[in-house]
Amino acid sequence: MGGRSFLMKESEIYENWRKFIRTGQYSSDVIRPVIAESWNISKAAGIDPFKPIESNRLSNRELKKRQENSSQVVAVSLPFMESIYKIVAKSEFAVRLTDRDGYILVALGEEDTLGKMTALNINPGECCKEEYIGTNAIGIALRTGEPVQVFAAEHYNYNYHSWTTSSCPIKDKNGEIVAVLGMTGSFQKVHSHTLGMVIAAAEAIESQIRLEESNRKLAIANQHFMAIMESISEGLICIDNNLIVTDINQNARKMLNLQSKDPVGESLAKLFGGYSKRIKDVLRKGKGYNEEEVIIDLPKGTLRCVILTTPIKRDNSSVDGAVITLREGKSVHKLVNKIVGAEARFVFDDIIGKSPEIIEAKKQAMFASLNSNTVLLTGESGTGKELFAQAIHNASERKDGPFVFINCGAIPRELIASELFGYVEGAFTGARRGGHPGKFELADGGTIFLDEIGDMPLDTQANLLRVLETKEVVRIGSHKIIPVDVRVVAATHKHLEEEVERGNFRQDLFFRLNVIRIRIPPLREREEDIRIFIDKLIDRYSEQLGKPVRNVSNSYYNILEGYAWPGNVREMQNIINQSIMMMEGSELTAKNIPDNIKKKAVPYREKAHAGVRTLSEIEERAILETLEFNNGNITSAAKSLGIGRNTLYRKMKKYDIAYTP
Repeated sequence: MGGRSFLMKESEIYENWRKFIRTGQYSSDVIRPVIAESWNISKAAGIDPFKPIESNRLSNRELKKRQENSSQVVAVSLPFMESIYKIVAKSEFAVRLTDRDGYILVALGEEDTLGKMTALNINPGECCKEEYIGTNAIGIALRTGEPVQVFAAEHYNYNYHSWTTSSCPIKDKNGEIVAVLGMTGSFQKVHSHTLGMVIAAAEAIESQIRLEESNRKLAIANQHFMAIMESISEGLICIDNNLIVTDINQNARKMLNLQSKDPVGESLAKLFGGYSKRIKDVLRKGKGYNEEEVIIDLPKGTLRCVILTTPIKRDNSSVDGAVITLREGKSVHKLVNKIVGAEARFVFDDIIGKSPEIIEAKKQAMFASLNSNTVLLTGESGTGKELFAQAIHNASERKDGPFVFINCGAIPRELIASELFGYVEGAFTGARRGGHPGKFELADGGTIFLDEIGDMPLDTQANLLRVLETKEVVRIGSHKIIPVDVRVVAATHKHLEEEVERGNFRQDLFFRLNVIRIRIPPLREREEDIRIFIDKLIDRYSEQLGKPVRNVSNSYYNILEGYAWPGNVREMQNIINQSIMMMEGSELTAKNIPDNIKKKAVPYREKAHAGVRTLSEIEERAILETLEFNNGNITSAAKSLGIGRNTLYRKMKKYDIAYTP
């Protein structure tokens, strides 16, 4: 309907308005249902059709708060409002935007036009709901959710009859009204196309809001993605199908020494060199691969790491790039060491004893822990050399690093080199796919304990010497040099000087190992410590075996203290464990000790008095030996000694002999 058609119909609308005001009746051929419904709402709300509408304007603070709450829709709408206003500028038109509650937030128009509208209470801060100002386009659009144009006398209040407004609701993605856009002008200048222009602007605003919402969600998702990438301890690199780097986190930059250079947009080949071909296969086949340990040549040095490549697939399973995960070899090795138990558990406080010999050995070991020099521990089997090695590690600055143990005498000759130095894939028959790191690589940043170093083959000794001198290893089957930072603690029960003379041990390696030499004394040289060990081991094994030991007879102590312990602490652990298992009741006695130990034990106090003995000592010894010989039978023992049973009991009480077989 053009402007002329509107004007021709204006009188009919006016007559029907007057009729409705007087009688509540109207012609449905002239008055649209949506207008008639609004008239009834206005009448029910008590709107006076002739009096000026009272102002319901918000305070400046309340208006500002509503503008802030609708800041996004206002920011998006303003450019479109300005665009349509330019079309009708200087034509007594005004463009307005309300919030979801009908309060006008923004109004654009000439000063004279807005001034005229001030008397109509339709400027910023006023509410346009039908209940407040009667029938109007913005109020109807809010209620119905549909675009509408209200012309002249269609307004319920007479004061608005000179105006026509075209309005359209603005909705969010869920179809909820968030604002209403309206254009108001003189009814004489209005055209049906005005509503079309407002609808087009509202739809454009809705599209822009959805676009900004999508961009906002995309930005948030990107922020979350970047936060996740940066929170992961591993290095992450994202690439497209052309091996071009699209994203990289700080850990990857640090690992690849790229802190001062942005690799995004560059080819992966510049970072990984020839290894990028392996990743190209992932993109081509669409199948990732599990962790592979590789050594990447960098401009400065090399990077030893474990790589995991995962292809990124679309819904149709086509590949759209890949994610590369880098884990530093040190961190992976540290995890492996933790899983397999390659950790030092003992400290110097765990080394028990009060004998001068053990105190001196601990003193030397504590001194050794203050530096990273190579340590050579010597001593008989079972004296606790590994205990000392762990204590040295835990007291050193390497305590947070790995502690790796290897028994050089327990590994077959042909495997010792691969265990120590590692190997690459295909190095020999049976070599693991992807290769395998050696003990020196696993010990990087920590300590390696080479037990029974005297049993190491000569050819492996040469390789070990080179590692000690260069701090570098080369895996079997490879030429790549891998730097390692490892402290070596070696141990042996052999006399290495004699092994050197026999040609079984390299002299230069001996000199390289023999920097700090600590002798661990055997148990037979630590008489003061034997009973301490006995008590400690009884407590340990009685708890482990669930057999409480309430009492320990003197005979039990006497025999164990008289034994030479050629197997040292390890042998004592075995004997006491066995004694408790064989114990009947809750008392340990001489009968719980294996016969072979009893036969080899030196009689009580004989060690302390190898020369002159008192008569009392001789008598006490005779009673003990006789009781032992007769398996604790008092009658038989008294008969063998040529005394009565009561006399024997009295002498046993005198010497505090509570013998129980």
